[in-house]
Amino acid sequence: MRICREFYFDAAHSLPDYKGKCKQLHGHTYKLEVIVEGNIGKDGMLMDFNELKEIVNSNILERLDHGDLNEIFDVPTAENIASWIFRELRNKIPVYSVRLWEGKDKWVEVCKESEE
Repeated sequence: MRICREFYFDAAHSLPDYKGKCKQLHGHTYKLEVIVEGNIGKDGMLMDFNELKEIVNSNILERLDHGDLNEIFDVPTAENIASWIFRELRNKIPVYSVRLWEGKDKWVEVCKESEE
């Protein structure tokens, strides 16, 4: 079984070696979907949604929201950010996948199969 919770954060970045507008500092509203996989426990839940929220907030959003992603990542592409989020969460929760939306019409997904 899988459950998912959505999160939103705003951050700025630039892509230093990119040939185009994204070479300049600019910002995005990101949508983050964290999908957790497992079995239903005795309490009837795979994982408490509030616990998932607390873990993502303290480990991910507090570090990224309203920040300059270039201070965290050498190349802050959506692919690199999503991979980092997945790696940060995988030892804390049974994460199945992370989907990161950069704006409204572009996303990247990292699944446990691709990170093993």
